[in-house]
Amino acid sequence: MTLTLTNEHLKKIYPNSTEGNRLKYLNYIIYYATIYDINTIERMAAFLAQIGHESGQLSVVEESLNYSAERLFAVFPKYFKTLDIAKEYARKPQKIANKVYADRGGNGKESSDDGWKYRGRGLLQVTLKDNYKLFDEWVTDVPMGCDFIDSPELLTEPQYAVLSAFWYWDVNKLNRYCTLKEEDFRKLTKAINGGYNGYADRVNIWKRALNVLTQ
Repeated sequence: MTLTLTNEHLKKIYPNSTEGNRLKYLNYIIYYATIYDINTIERMAAFLAQIGHESGQLSVVEESLNYSAERLFAVFPKYFKTLDIAKEYARKPQKIANKVYADRGGNGKESSDDGWKYRGRGLLQVTLKDNYKLFDEWVTDVPMGCDFIDSPELLTEPQYAVLSAFWYWDVNKLNRYCTLKEEDFRKLTKAINGGYNGYADRVNIWKRALNVLTQ
């Protein structure tokens, strides 16, 4: 990149963010962007758009799952086939996590509590035990005894919240989608989200980032 990412850049790209949150993550983003080749305006804009949406403009690094019955019924119809079933889980985040994340991605059954333990964390919301394990195996520059499987809450710490996003980006070779074409940005969103949830917000942040970073 021909520029250094600054707090002022982030303030314009994430207008709903707080200064405290921007400064909490900025230096880690700059540091790891150099290491993992997010080194063009197109790449940085795409990266900031995706982490910006997933983290609520740097305000959330841990999935809350505090859904109403109506929202559960709309977002997770596979697991809550009727509104009555959804009402049994409404506003019970731990119970919801254990329901929707059970028996997949290395998680145990609903009663294991793995769904809650390995819920989404970090700026790109690492979710499911297998992904925490892959991240744990990939990371090398961490203090002795730093275990992301036994202590998944470590991904809420600023350094690891950022690093886990770069891990996912790097291992999935997401720089290949970082162009000025929206069709590529759509592919990027699918690679991260598995679908297109929040797509309009992602695109808005992306376009704002491209504009800010080219000024």
